Amino acid sequence: MKKATRWTIPADHPAFAGHFPGTPILPGVVLLDVALQIISDTSGIVLDRCTISTVKFLSPAVPGEEIVIRHTISVSGTILFDIMAGIRKIASGSIVPISKV
Repeated sequence: MKKATRWTIPADHPAFAGHFPGTPILPGVVLLDVALQIISDTSGIVLDRCTISTVKFLSPAVPGEEIVIRHTISVSGTILFDIMAGIRKIASGSIVPISKV
């Protein structure tokens, strides 16, 4: 099942103060943290039992921009996600459950 959640990047987010003055962009770690929280909240999956398998940052996210975090969960439990701003892909990645040994 595909899920999509919209989020507007606050123009006054504290991360913009030093990243980068004059041309602010949202740091990838902040973007990823928001995406993981939204995925966890909307899917009910506890992500501390998962690992981030891949992440690619493709385009900057800027103050005031509306983004959409889309994710799907495969039969194996792998979560694939995309972060979009309109038709522009900002980031994509996958999260996999940690196997019990």
